[in-house]
Amino acid sequence: MLEQLLSHYVNNASAANARGEYVAAAEWCQRSLQLAADLPEAWYHLGTAFGGMGKTAEAVDALEKARVRTLNSADAQNSIGLQLTELGAYGEAEKCLVQALVLAPDYAFAHSNMGKLRTRQKRREDAEACFTTAIALNPDLAPAYTNLGGVLSERKNYAAAEIACRKATALAPELPEAWMNLGVALNGLRQFEDAESSYNKAIDLAPNLSDAWLNLGITLDEIKRYKNAADCYQRCIELDPSADFVMGSLLHTKMKICDWRSLAGDLEGVFQGIEDGKKVAIPFGTLGFTADLALQRKAAAIWAKDKSPDSAVVSPIPKRPPHKKIRIGYFSADYHDHATMHLMAELFESHDRERFELYAFSFGPDKNDMMRKRVSAAFNRFFDVRLQSDEAVVQLARDLEIDIAIDLSGFTLGSRPGIFSLRAAPVQVNYLAYPGTMSADFMDYLIADKTVIPEHSQSQYSEKIVYLPNSYQANDRKRPVADRTFNRKELGLPDAGFVFCCFNNSFKITPPTFDCWMRILKAVEGSVLWLLEDNPTASSNLIREALQRGIAPERLIFAKRLPSAEHLARHRSADLFLDTLPYNAHTTASDALWAGLPVLTCMGESFASRVAASLLYGIGLSELIAPDMAAYEACAIALATSPQRLAQIKEKLAHNKLTTPLFDTPLFVRHIEAAYAVMYERYQSDLPPDSINIKP
Repeated sequence: MLEQLLSHYVNNASAANARGEYVAAAEWCQRSLQLAADLPEAWYHLGTAFGGMGKTAEAVDALEKARVRTLNSADAQNSIGLQLTELGAYGEAEKCLVQALVLAPDYAFAHSNMGKLRTRQKRREDAEACFTTAIALNPDLAPAYTNLGGVLSERKNYAAAEIACRKATALAPELPEAWMNLGVALNGLRQFEDAESSYNKAIDLAPNLSDAWLNLGITLDEIKRYKNAADCYQRCIELDPSADFVMGSLLHTKMKICDWRSLAGDLEGVFQGIEDGKKVAIPFGTLGFTADLALQRKAAAIWAKDKSPDSAVVSPIPKRPPHKKIRIGYFSADYHDHATMHLMAELFESHDRERFELYAFSFGPDKNDMMRKRVSAAFNRFFDVRLQSDEAVVQLARDLEIDIAIDLSGFTLGSRPGIFSLRAAPVQVNYLAYPGTMSADFMDYLIADKTVIPEHSQSQYSEKIVYLPNSYQANDRKRPVADRTFNRKELGLPDAGFVFCCFNNSFKITPPTFDCWMRILKAVEGSVLWLLEDNPTASSNLIREALQRGIAPERLIFAKRLPSAEHLARHRSADLFLDTLPYNAHTTASDALWAGLPVLTCMGESFASRVAASLLYGIGLSELIAPDMAAYEACAIALATSPQRLAQIKEKLAHNKLTTPLFDTPLFVRHIEAAYAVMYERYQSDLPPDSINIKP
């Protein structure tokens, strides 16, 4: 009779857990344990219930009690190990899975679950071996193929990941995780439409699979279907409010479409999450949310710790004799027609080949465009490593004996911080694409100037600061400006009236900046604001926001994207570029100045909010740097209503363009090469990284 009653209680607990009724499951387990305190099944289901309720410590304790009562059962040890893995109790999980494999060395499920554990521990090579063993033991084990596909995608072997996941979907077409991991592999192969279909299949099978919604959002975000991406992130949060980094991804995506309706509350939640050390925000998005350096540093530290494998498991790089030529490795996801290359191309071409050898490591798409062809020709060797694991790229860099590794991606789209965490070179440098600290102990230096990082702000950066004497930003004097002369009508501009413009990405436009712009338009009769049409949803939302501030829709003009040379040429039709805060114009400010258009900026606290000021100092136009938004607004109105004063500034810009340091690329190259030389000398002298000041 007792045995039947216990079986009834345990079965009810199991069923309740399966339905997500964790409180009820715990009650059934506790009834069982009152009658039989040593019943392992009751402890197991109680641990599962506590885990479902978010009571991690209680769950681990209950599962440990189940473990010690089932040491002779491979099945039980395997199941308990899987639950402990899901709870993040990796040490306890490993004990269970090792015991399962001691009892049953050919137990395919246990090998597969060990692979899942190794994946969570970021021991991806070991995980791949575990899944491969499981498949060899049981070629029909669909979860092993599914998880193998997942870890292969993490190791950037997307083609093999696709094969594994397609095998899983063939064996178990009802398995939603198989379709989801197939989507991840297809996204990595840039087959976005097929990836979307795979995610939708996973969601059809399991509408509450939060990871499928998250990954669908990532794919839609990448192909600029921002509204749909935001909806997916929102659904993910509804299903799993603690999902890693999704809150920040949602907010950043809403900023891309200028959806500010819940912005104040969203920001408060993200900022509090960062302060609490939670995984809530992607660092790049945070740069556009706030200029608070401490908050930016904390957000980056959380991300770096989560996304990068433990560099302690990697062997140190042996000390090498000095090379005759310093070997510089430039690592980037953006070796194509991209803002980073618009700035860097001439620098690559101008390096002193008697002193330096250049190696490119490209982990972004090969678009085979003119910029890709141009920059690839500038290197001694160019490596396409997008489908190689971080470990393989690091080994390649070490085999080539790269002396200084320059990360041109940081935490931007497509970045690979894992390469630097594993230490690709003895000296590693954060430069250009990510305007802030990476808060990672594996980055030695950050290249800056004393405008973007004043000396009193150094403590907010984990890297040692390398100060270049003028602006930190490289520029390309060879960028062509088309001869084409646009008329206002073909650009959608009115025949008369002052044209303010801002060609920054839409996520940089914040409500305070937009409020200021609308007041400027009200003060300058007949003026218009010319913005880049980043996406139609953003344009619609900005028009709505303008109407709410009393500005007619026709006073906002949206510019379609054009090839670079024509885009630069159309700047001639604008009168003044209005910058954004807290994330300034960077390449877009250089574009405007190169095309002869003055840029008005306001300087904040963070690196990202001081870049335009750096450029203006570099070209001798400090009068266009406002100390606060009130001064910025007053200056914009004054210039728009003082044609003579604006004409003088434009004349000064035209004169300074080729006589000041900003666009003097050979001078810049000498300065950055001097910085590289000092870094290398310190390394060869067994000195730790330290701040470096390069003299003019």
